Amino acid sequence: MGELSELVLHFSRALVAREAAEQGGIISGDNPVTFNASDPFRLWVVQLGIFLLRILLFSSLFTSELPVIILAMAQGLALLFDRIRQPRVISQVIAGIFLGPSVMGRIPHFNDRIFPDAGVPGLTLTSTIGLVMFLFLVGLEIDTKAVKRHFIAASSISVAGLVVPLGMGAALGVGIYKEFINPNVNHGDFLLFTAVAIGITAFPVLCRILTELKLLETTVGSVTLAAGVGNDVVGWILLALTVALVNADSGLTALYVLLAAIGYVIFLRYPVRWVYHWLARRTRSLEQGAPTTGMMTLTLILVLASAFFTDIIGIHPIFGGFAAGLIIPHENRYAISLVEKLEDLVTIVLLPLYFALTGLRTDLGSMNTGKTWGYTFLICAVAFFAKFIPCFGAAMANGFNWRESGAVGSLMSCKGLVELIVLNIGLQANILDTRSFSMFVVHAVILTFLTTPFTLLFYPEKYRTRDRPKPDHSVEGGSVTGPSSQDETKTRFALVLDRIEQLPAAMTITHLLQPSGTSLPVVRTSSDDVSEKSFEKPPVMNGPLRISINALRLVELTSRGSAVLKSKAAESLANTDPIISVFRTFGYLNNLLVSAALSVVSQDEFPAAVSRHAAETESEVVIVPWSRGSTEATDETDTGALNPFDGIFHRTAANTSGARDPTSSVMYSEFIRNVFSTSLSNVALFVDRGISTPHNGSSTQHLFLPFIGGPDDRLALTFLIQLARNPSVQATVVRITTTEALSRNMDKKDMIDTPSPIPIVLQTLAAGDTVYDQHDTRTRLASETADNLIWDRYVSVSASRDADTAAALSRISFKTLETSTPLHTIIEYTMKVPPTGSVREVIVVTGRSRRMAVETHTAELKELITEAGASISSSVAKTLGDVGAALVASNTRASLLILQATTDAL
Repeated sequence: MGELSELVLHFSRALVAREAAEQGGIISGDNPVTFNASDPFRLWVVQLGIFLLRILLFSSLFTSELPVIILAMAQGLALLFDRIRQPRVISQVIAGIFLGPSVMGRIPHFNDRIFPDAGVPGLTLTSTIGLVMFLFLVGLEIDTKAVKRHFIAASSISVAGLVVPLGMGAALGVGIYKEFINPNVNHGDFLLFTAVAIGITAFPVLCRILTELKLLETTVGSVTLAAGVGNDVVGWILLALTVALVNADSGLTALYVLLAAIGYVIFLRYPVRWVYHWLARRTRSLEQGAPTTGMMTLTLILVLASAFFTDIIGIHPIFGGFAAGLIIPHENRYAISLVEKLEDLVTIVLLPLYFALTGLRTDLGSMNTGKTWGYTFLICAVAFFAKFIPCFGAAMANGFNWRESGAVGSLMSCKGLVELIVLNIGLQANILDTRSFSMFVVHAVILTFLTTPFTLLFYPEKYRTRDRPKPDHSVEGGSVTGPSSQDETKTRFALVLDRIEQLPAAMTITHLLQPSGTSLPVVRTSSDDVSEKSFEKPPVMNGPLRISINALRLVELTSRGSAVLKSKAAESLANTDPIISVFRTFGYLNNLLVSAALSVVSQDEFPAAVSRHAAETESEVVIVPWSRGSTEATDETDTGALNPFDGIFHRTAANTSGARDPTSSVMYSEFIRNVFSTSLSNVALFVDRGISTPHNGSSTQHLFLPFIGGPDDRLALTFLIQLARNPSVQATVVRITTTEALSRNMDKKDMIDTPSPIPIVLQTLAAGDTVYDQHDTRTRLASETADNLIWDRYVSVSASRDADTAAALSRISFKTLETSTPLHTIIEYTMKVPPTGSVREVIVVTGRSRRMAVETHTAELKELITEAGASISSSVAKTLGDVGAALVASNTRASLLILQATTDAL
């Protein structure tokens, strides 16, 4: 009978024989870590809790007052793994080894109390169930489309990466068998097992590494992924053959086992798959993109029944789970939704117990001779070069250069969790003993550790080529601009969308961009990660000005398997993503040219993804919307307007939702500042005020620009005039000249790159600032001249201008003002606009002025904060600039449009 079946029967008998225990528990003196066969739950929770604590420590997610040495070691390892982009399996394996006889097991009575021999069957049963579910998720990740797309190259690399390692593994097994293996173990079985252990590639870890390194969008990543699919499937077949031979009494029995397995796979692949797909359509699960309760129940029954069958015929139950995953449909995010419902329970609770068991079986103390370590490093060398050299040669034969071929060879040598599964099966089948098992575990950790550094060494980002041509974001000859007499007019915009809360702000600012009189747009969708189809050229558009919006939907790449599936299915997600769909429709209704792309990257790489998208689409301005969202309710009786920065900068306001603002995080502020610092295009941050009063039919939007000077303010002025081409926009522009009372030159002690401290309530995690080169005499004179020229161009009555610009200027009021307190003056003017009777709150358009600013306002900002009795985050001034920070501190009723000019404008 199979392993899983025996464990189930063991616990069934224990439950039947269970007697009533004393109910006092620890109150009656009961020890919760003493194993009780009739009630193993308490010890199981202790075992799981201890291992999860180890994982949290090694994952840098846990901070508490634990012993300093343990915490320092854990945090140091976690920092090291993160810096060199190591997969999570490394920390999990080390955590498991830490709990085993190598470290914690040396504490007197630790194993007797926490991991007694009588309690191991329960742990094994739970981990086996977790392993079955995990292999089901692995089967879900396999996409045969990748194999079809690069069939020849992937097949040759896969065959080369299997045949040579299998032969080298068998040859290596001869020496290991003579030195370390009990002669009672069948020699042929051991050689076959060693061949499989050396030849297999860890497909789940391979997918994770390809996704984290952004290689899925390259030819190297696509071919390696396809080769990994073939290698993984063949490896599991060979492992099933090995298990069948070990468990069978004779060769004929093994043949019957294999035939039964083949027949079952065919049964799953055709009639069961057909019925499952039919039921998914019948229950509208495919249409909804998520399984119903009934389909979820059916899926779990299918997985467990499949594992049960492969177990009772003499093959490990994990093969049944893997085979069940291969028949799940991937249409309309169904597979992604299924993974999202299962992965947390599997990866957080069940699978860690498997690593704990692996650690309990690994004894580094048994590797106490030079010969043992010599063979361990020999295993590492043979396993790496037996994969690397043939895969490198096959890639070169298929037209890859030496860098790409080196990356393919390095990736195909990855081991990881799949290798641990193979080794545990070998240990359970008595093919390996504790010492040889520990040797192979060390080899798996080392090779997994080396995969990412070697890949980056051979194939850094500057040498990468995309798998498919970049989507075409241009229109009719590569330009979307119409005739314009002013080169300051911006027509190509990159819009960042990372969550649904940003849609109101995105819609508000893009609606203002569109002047009247343009024709209907063409909407296009693409993906930064995967984009197969070419995009047709839109028809020629008539009109004086045509605006193109290149929206970028950012999806965070997390440690979950569903994130990897999203990255692989980025193209289809770009067509079905609800945020993109809503904005696409909005763009169509407002006559905007819209293209949409989707990128699945880690949160730290969001700014780089934005910069890359802006460069690929040749966007002139990057727009980052920042909606205030909902905040915690503090005073439900307050019916006044909500301050736009309450949620953003950790304040509270009247709101009946009681929800925390999703953008009220320092991390999002850091993201915006990194976009400011890394983008090569102009950047516009729109902090949305939101709607605070009922709409009365008025459509007029009032803008206010305090013009102090500098490249950012010049950009703000030209951008405001462009917005004023929209007939619904009215504006007030005030040129502010600071008198000597509080004026500070940039060469003084408190110049902008060393601002004075201001009252804070929260420091940012990455406290760097985006402050750039300061003025010298030449650049100051040039900047002042540019300020005067652009001001005269729009204010002078005699200046020549086109009809659209003239119409826009007719809706703008220009003023000049001298003051010794510019920030106070700006706040006063903000309070005066919009005119009485207007419904919409004013939008203050201002330059960020964190680089090449005319003057610093740090001293006045500090004074203003003190007067207002405000305590604001240190990130406010760094993110919004001094003017924006002053508006936040004074609790003004206004939205903000903060602009930063590209360095070319300096």
